[in-house]
Amino acid sequence: MENNNEKRENTPNANREGGHNNHHRSNHHRRGGRHHGKPKSKPENAVNNGENGAESAEAAAKTDGAENVEKVEKSEKRDNNRDNNRRDNRRNDRNNDKNNDKNKQKKKPEPESEQFGSGFVPEPEPERKYMFDYDPQPIPEKDEEEKNIEVVGIKFRNGGKIYYFAPGEIKFVKGEHAIVETVRGVEYGEIALGNKMVGNSEVVFPLKPVLRKATKEDDERNAENRKLEESAKPIWHEKVAKNGLDMQLVDVEYTHDNAKLCFYFTADGRVDFRELVKDLAGVFRTRIELRQIGVRDEAKLYGGLGSCGRPFCCNTFLPDFAQVSIKMAKEQNLSLSSSKISGACGRLMCCLRFEHDTYEREYATFPKVDTIVDTPKGRGVIVESSFLTGRIKVKMNNDQSIKIFGKSELKPLGMIKVKEDVSDDLKHLEDK
Repeated sequence: MENNNEKRENTPNANREGGHNNHHRSNHHRRGGRHHGKPKSKPENAVNNGENGAESAEAAAKTDGAENVEKVEKSEKRDNNRDNNRRDNRRNDRNNDKNNDKNKQKKKPEPESEQFGSGFVPEPEPERKYMFDYDPQPIPEKDEEEKNIEVVGIKFRNGGKIYYFAPGEIKFVKGEHAIVETVRGVEYGEIALGNKMVGNSEVVFPLKPVLRKATKEDDERNAENRKLEESAKPIWHEKVAKNGLDMQLVDVEYTHDNAKLCFYFTADGRVDFRELVKDLAGVFRTRIELRQIGVRDEAKLYGGLGSCGRPFCCNTFLPDFAQVSIKMAKEQNLSLSSSKISGACGRLMCCLRFEHDTYEREYATFPKVDTIVDTPKGRGVIVESSFLTGRIKVKMNNDQSIKIFGKSELKPLGMIKVKEDVSDDLKHLEDK
């Protein structure tokens, strides 16, 4: 028996088993506390000791076997519980996914026949919005920019564009004159806007300063420069003829300090005027600049009256030239005749451009030409549409007649693809 006990003590699980047995014994003693007070009985003889030792060894073996079985059962039970928990979690996840899908399907609008039972009359729908209808969105209000820059607006003689300059401590009134420095040099300009405060977004930096208010001597010198410009025109024509160039003079301009003399001209193509510049510089003894401009810039410099009877927009208030196309004339229902839609410059009228935005905004809620529509009298195609009068002419499919309807009577269905053919006499009106 001693050898068997020694073997058990040498096994790797000896400490674990011993600890478990000790723990078991301590619990046993705790549960049966009455045994603590009883003295241990001494063995009567060696035989009894041997028998008692054998019985105790056998009991210990049975106890160890029972404990091992109990451990295995607990481990299996723990694994089964863990597997069951995982299985339950997966089942719960699948159920949650199914519930989410059902909720999404419930949110989708059902057909009217399924949504409303028999005998139920739904409320009338609001006016249906078609492809050409839209709800005007309010323009978001921008945060007011802090106006912390003092400027003065100055206008020069060539055009109506106003340029900002820094007045410094000088106070100006509209109609006065000032001397400023520009990219062309020192110039003489007229005050179009007095001192005012503007934000950073309205200024093109760097902001050049005003040199001074124009004095009486500056006014006299400006008048003298105008006379010198007129006297330079005959010399220009002489030198151009000498070099055999095809150039039409538009304007001549001296800077206020006579440091530069600029000639504005038009030509059909590129011109090699290097020899002409040398000839002009030998006569005027100053810096010569030749600048080729287009026909629209020519009209801006000359000025005049348009077909409406008013002065040219480009010469009075239009600061820059924007692209104008034949499409703008079509959308405004104008006659596609070159004499009706072209200005004095021979190009499309500038007013087509800045009126186009209004037409574009209004026609966003109005059926356009070549739109297929359903009418109370059948289906047809729009041949004329005007939001100004509210009258829409439709060519009916059944008898090819023209009938007039209002916007509310039509239901747009689509557009006809029409190839836009522009005649050659209209193509040259557009800027290249």
